[in-house]
Amino acid sequence: MKRTRTVLVTGGAGGIGRGVAAAFAAAGDTVVIADRDAERVTATAEDLGVHDLALDITDERSVARGLDAVQDRFGPVEVLVNNAGLLTLHGALLELPGADLDTILRTNVVGTFLMTQHTARRMVDAGVAGAVVNISSIGGRQPTPGMGGYESSKAAVDALTRWAAIELAGHGIRVNAVAPGPVLTEMLAAGMPEGSPQRRAWEDRIPLKRLAAVDHVAAAAVFLAGDTAAHITGTSLPVDGGQLLT
Repeated sequence: MKRTRTVLVTGGAGGIGRGVAAAFAAAGDTVVIADRDAERVTATAEDLGVHDLALDITDERSVARGLDAVQDRFGPVEVLVNNAGLLTLHGALLELPGADLDTILRTNVVGTFLMTQHTARRMVDAGVAGAVVNISSIGGRQPTPGMGGYESSKAAVDALTRWAAIELAGHGIRVNAVAPGPVLTEMLAAGMPEGSPQRRAWEDRIPLKRLAAVDHVAAAAVFLAGDTAAHITGTSLPVDGGQLLT
């Protein structure tokens, strides 16, 4: 019989985070979704039948308060999914403002670091052999013009995954990442409807000729956090339809 775990998913109010939270809840875990948009995260939690937490991953005090609140109510977090990130700031190398790059790195890299550090400290203190799953991107390994700021941040997330994995292995804590290609979230579907030139351009880069569904990414996260992946740590698993092969 599967043991119920406390799972915290950041950026859980929509998109990939919502799908990941739903997948862990369907597996029988106690799921808490965190997001800095308090109203949206509460509505999403009610819709999914999970628990909500208003938290800003870039604010260390907010991170500490949020994790303390989760631990007081549910016990130590046993699975952390670092999904929260910024995908909306883009620009060519010669044009991207430095302040925008700073914002990207602060959210995607420093925020992931803070969540991992503070959660892992609590796991170690409680003797929890838990798991961390970071949501990365194949963009960290395959460049797309105009998206270099975001892709640089995801390359750093992959490095952070390996760093955390090697240092936390002695505590029985596994750290891995899921690296999707483009994922068919509601926002992406609205911006690139089926049959549009932009959608076809992305699909043409993918050997399987289709974008990933949110459920594909969620399934990979559940797998990496589970017992069947007990001997996997420090890896970044592409969920990209073969795009990295091209």
